[in-house]
Amino acid sequence: MTRPSNSPRQMRLGLFVQPLGHHVSGWRLTQRLGSPTDIDWLISIAKKAEEGTFDMFFVGDALATNVHRLPSTMARLEPLTLLSAVAVNTRHIGLAATASTTFSDPFTLARSFSSLDHISRGRAAWNVVTSYSNDVARNFSKEDMPGHADRYAKATEFLQVTNKLWEGWQEGAVIANKDSGQYFVDDKINAIDHRGEHYQVQGPLNITRSPQGKPVIIEAGSSADGQKLAAQTAEVVFTASASLEKGQAFYRSQKQQVIEAGRHPDHLLILPGVMPIIGRTLEEAKETWRQLNLLVDIDNGIKQLSARFGLDMTQYPLDGPVPEIPAVEGNQSRVKLLTDLAERENLTLRELAAIAAGSRGHRVIVGTAQDIADDLQLWVEQEGADGFNIMPAIIPEQLDLFVELVIPELRKRGLFRESYQFSTLRENLGLPVV
Repeated sequence: MTRPSNSPRQMRLGLFVQPLGHHVSGWRLTQRLGSPTDIDWLISIAKKAEEGTFDMFFVGDALATNVHRLPSTMARLEPLTLLSAVAVNTRHIGLAATASTTFSDPFTLARSFSSLDHISRGRAAWNVVTSYSNDVARNFSKEDMPGHADRYAKATEFLQVTNKLWEGWQEGAVIANKDSGQYFVDDKINAIDHRGEHYQVQGPLNITRSPQGKPVIIEAGSSADGQKLAAQTAEVVFTASASLEKGQAFYRSQKQQVIEAGRHPDHLLILPGVMPIIGRTLEEAKETWRQLNLLVDIDNGIKQLSARFGLDMTQYPLDGPVPEIPAVEGNQSRVKLLTDLAERENLTLRELAAIAAGSRGHRVIVGTAQDIADDLQLWVEQEGADGFNIMPAIIPEQLDLFVELVIPELRKRGLFRESYQFSTLRENLGLPVV
């Protein structure tokens, strides 16, 4: 799977799924309004992404909600249940689900993701998160969230356990020999007998070896602890970078840590989130962006900032500067991205609230298919990314335009596949088979 030296780097693309669009106003501009809990609607989105040969259909999740959340995320289907339904209605696209190490059990989660990998015939991926909100803790009989370092220490051991469980079933463990009467090869199915600080797990897992060996591991933390864990265990990193310079700095740092962890840097793919606002003309794209921002509810944006920053932002003047934000325990990388953006762009609190509500700090590209392709190509060629997690502002219209206009432009430049080459997500991403 080595790329010829004279060919362009191949771009990896995930679709970050928000059933009502990623922009807070997106659902108000669509001509075909779906529902976050309508499985037929979600399957139609997955099929469109598969038509565009996206690598992954990625479903985010959180274990708490409130009335200030985006309509797409206030009420939603449980990701593994959702992706099991999507799996039997698609054939090629990878299926990535978010699940928390802080509020899950390693044996149960290893079994669930292995089940999804079997159901999809090798297309499962796990987006590993530690959770960060006290609202989540209070849904699990705890008053407060464990500290940042404690959550990552627990996540490290959690991943050790799930990997041991997946590896406990070796290739060739099932032989089903009717003549001898032997179905399993006993010495190829192993207990793990894990005894650690947080978990004591005997094993083996009660499901046969995953078609991929194990699901693809995705992580999204960009804090120091998040980068360290990703260097050791992740195969894909989702991140947010506001500029190419910032993206390149993160890319270099993360890849160097992968090398220091004794791994090949190509075995971890970095995919920043991007919100493309696509028009058939530049004027059309700018008008779509203008309409989206006209409909932003600033009060809701302030409430979102308050929740992210752990500080009541309503006490500060909207048209004044963004106040200094104290250190937070949760979601550190996203808080830093927003505060750095406010400082760099000299934003008022109102302007930052509009950005937080609209794109949640991810980069926005406004333009034609050629403009979007130019930007994505630059980032990949200049080593700011290995690809992107695409965040359509309006569903289905902006996803349709990406598939119908941007994908062909990327293919014309030799940057993206014409069709799926392999049967598993791991192979289609160019990751080593385990």
